[in-house]
Amino acid sequence: MTGTTGTTGTPLRVALIGYGLAGSVFHAPLIAATEGLALDTIVTSNPERQEQARAEFGDGVSFAATPEELWARADELDLIVIASPNKTHVPLATAALKAGLPVVVDKPLAGTAAEARELAALAKERGLLLSVFQNRRWDNDFLTLRKLLDEGELGDVWRFESRFERWRPQPKGGWRESGDPAEIGGLLYDLGSHVVDQALVLFGPAASVYAEADVRRPGAQTDDDTFIAITHTNGVRSHLYVSATTAQLGPRLRVLGSQAGYVKYGLDPQEADLREGKRPDTTAEWGAEPESLWGRVGVGGPSQAFSTGGESPLTGGGRPEPTLPGAYPAYYAAIAAALRDGAPNPVTAQEAAAALDVLEAARRSATEGTAVSL
Repeated sequence: MTGTTGTTGTPLRVALIGYGLAGSVFHAPLIAATEGLALDTIVTSNPERQEQARAEFGDGVSFAATPEELWARADELDLIVIASPNKTHVPLATAALKAGLPVVVDKPLAGTAAEARELAALAKERGLLLSVFQNRRWDNDFLTLRKLLDEGELGDVWRFESRFERWRPQPKGGWRESGDPAEIGGLLYDLGSHVVDQALVLFGPAASVYAEADVRRPGAQTDDDTFIAITHTNGVRSHLYVSATTAQLGPRLRVLGSQAGYVKYGLDPQEADLREGKRPDTTAEWGAEPESLWGRVGVGGPSQAFSTGGESPLTGGGRPEPTLPGAYPAYYAAIAAALRDGAPNPVTAQEAAAALDVLEAARRSATEGTAVSL
């Protein structure tokens, strides 16, 4: 599925809806850095954000006050990227597809799996690309873990632990922390979208889900400390933590298998670099991290029966495992290839729907206090 009017050698013209955190930090810089894509139009009516974008991308970028202006000039565009608040994702993606335009939507694609599948059906009917921006599939730790699994380094994986934890004792406010269900806010659908997607990519479909979701901070309106346990159909158990209330952070990944484990501390550096103004097309070692942050692979102590000894990565257990560089630019390179050459969609709407099945089950589990079968 392509649905693009671009010709060989001519950059595909991209319109970006939204220039808040997602649009300005992630999408705009990555689009601009991708060969074969050109950031044509940004939809924002905020003068300060327009000035911010103009300062970075120059006069080659135009602005629109409303998405409707894009539909009126659909024949001049090749791709719509939706980086606006969560509640707008479904209506904007629907409008873009009906206007005949391929679409990238920031996660979560929708508030429900049913809505995601309706969008997937519409895209298929129109013969258009519909992709979801799950950039954390290109985090350094995730890429390194996939390599270890592909090489059989850990044996049969028994348990996958993944954490996106922060210490933000004061709520920041805004729609992401709103208690209004229509906003699709809270950590379950924010960071939870990442950890669930990663678990499903690595270990396949979920058979059952158990979750705990709490509102910890004074003044907070939606979940800010959430745990999700997935039992996969192949027997692997994923334990996933997303929190804004973690005073001492745990490992980003701890993966335990029949032959060895992998433990990795620290977040991929790409988000921090993007926030600081670094750009992948001008940074020689994009996504690389220092050796001091490498994870470790191995067993954690003496192998003899009944031993009470053991080592953690912090006290020397296992061997250092070089972390592969993170690669967020690979997502938009894959989008360009999908539009231009018919290459595979890097993240499909059906995959997003499967993750939303888990998120919906997690919300129900947390409310009812019981595991939910899928």
